[in-house]
Amino acid sequence: MNRNRLHGWIACYLLLTAAPRLLTGAESGPAPAAGVAPTDATNASLSVSGPSKLAPWQQHLTLGPGDLLNLALFDAPDSARLEVPIGPDGRITFLQARDIMAAGLTIDELRAKMDEALSKYYQNPRTIITPVAFHSKKYIVLGAVGNRGVYTFDRPLSVIEALARAGGLQTGLYGRDTVDLADLAHSFLVRNGQRVPVDFERLFQRGDLSQNVALEPDDFLYFALANANEIYVLGQVAVPGVAAYLPRTSVISVIAARGGFTPEAFRSRVLVVRGSLNHPQTFIVDTSAILSGKQRDFQLQAKDIVYVSKSPWVKVEQLLDQVASAFIQGFVVNTVDRKIQPIWTTPWIK
Repeated sequence: MNRNRLHGWIACYLLLTAAPRLLTGAESGPAPAAGVAPTDATNASLSVSGPSKLAPWQQHLTLGPGDLLNLALFDAPDSARLEVPIGPDGRITFLQARDIMAAGLTIDELRAKMDEALSKYYQNPRTIITPVAFHSKKYIVLGAVGNRGVYTFDRPLSVIEALARAGGLQTGLYGRDTVDLADLAHSFLVRNGQRVPVDFERLFQRGDLSQNVALEPDDFLYFALANANEIYVLGQVAVPGVAAYLPRTSVISVIAARGGFTPEAFRSRVLVVRGSLNHPQTFIVDTSAILSGKQRDFQLQAKDIVYVSKSPWVKVEQLLDQVASAFIQGFVVNTVDRKIQPIWTTPWIK
């Protein structure tokens, strides 16, 4: 065996022994729990490190634009290319294998595609792919935090760690005291278009670490502003959205401010939700009786949610999930920049 061939075997051996360690570290890098029930994704400590069980998205870790890879042909050290990025279009080039679609593939799947493309130029090519950095896995933090924005996973992260990276909750002075400016009762975490039932009041005010959920790629974490004097009018109104809270604001006045009822509105049982999304106080308002002069209008408080259903309902519990979903959709529509991929693909629930 000549000297060059010996060096080639040594280089390939080092790549092969390093790859499993890097890949394992990368696969536990972003955050655990996609498609896992929140009770299985909670974290009894401040951080998420060394999860005993990888989440499904980690078990099938896919590549995406911005990820960096080291590539080489086995037994051909001169072929090595270091820190090759996957382009914005999701494609990557290595030697004669040009514009190979890598986005959405695992390392093993990309390796197979590379081997197939290079087999036209080499006899039995064996591509070695080692991940260097994953930049395609991201999460979003907006609202009453120090630094709003899109963040990249470089390791598993919990809600607390994500908040710390975002500079913590915004604070202000009330008299001589420093107070948080976040409304934890109306803050939320959205995953795959659905609200994750995290109780932020229990987490940050009572230190209940069972609510310290591990984040996943594309999670949206929003901390509502505590000083927002708004009413949220949702469901079967002409223009669902926010109405200003003023003294003597009532159910009829905010519905009128949002364009009035739609023809499908169920007016006899309009739901008003007050307080925390996790532990709401509810009121049923018969707007038909109010409009006919049989009852007095219902006075609202700041941050109340007024929800007009499309169909008759009996129990409040039947509507609370719809109300929470509509409320979160509204916040996302109003706060997420257009450059960020939409988290919801449907209009506010009606």
